[in-house]
Amino acid sequence: MARQYRIAPSILSADFARLGEEVRGVIAAGADMIHFDVMDNHYVPNLTIGPLVCAAIRPLVQAPIDVHLMVKPVDRIVPDFARAGADIISFHPEASEHVDRTIALIHEHGCKAGLVFNPATPLDWLDHTLHALDLVLIMSVNPGFGGQQFIAHALDKLAAARRRIDAAGREVMLEVDGGVKADNIASAARAGADTFVAGSAIFGQPDYRAVIASMRAALAAAS
Repeated sequence: MARQYRIAPSILSADFARLGEEVRGVIAAGADMIHFDVMDNHYVPNLTIGPLVCAAIRPLVQAPIDVHLMVKPVDRIVPDFARAGADIISFHPEASEHVDRTIALIHEHGCKAGLVFNPATPLDWLDHTLHALDLVLIMSVNPGFGGQQFIAHALDKLAAARRRIDAAGREVMLEVDGGVKADNIASAARAGADTFVAGSAIFGQPDYRAVIASMRAALAAAS
């Protein structure tokens, strides 16, 4: 069966003076989800946006809002993002004292749960959590800033994560985030990714529809 691909523009690279227009624009241009990067200047060396911004964009789009929490501690903020309209909430295992508890907390608040792996974080966490996850996110840059270059060995990690997901026999999204653009998205798809976060590669271009179409063409060729 052909894999369903999803493109998730990261608003980290959007024009925040026109955020509502930007969010509507990428969905109208063919994006599937909105990716929401939350950084706390503690777990990562940057400070971005919180639940109030999520609540502000929620009424503007029907598409899922995919919240990536780069915060520590993580449990305190999960209910706030659930109430703000998040559909998916993912977090880093290093940021949780009890990973199972955090996954359960996300589910208890009506959201899908994801676990995020930095370039140097081993996939061993999946031995104990994959049965409960809805999404696995492989970082292809070190988190904290947009506009970084794709780290090539993330492809091996994507392939390893795909093998685990397929062996589990469950519907789990495999997302890749960091330096994704039209000229490498096919490689990530061939490695097993089905959900692709792209920030500056989309929001940095004048024609969102054209760049998303070029990504879809690359994905079609990779199938």
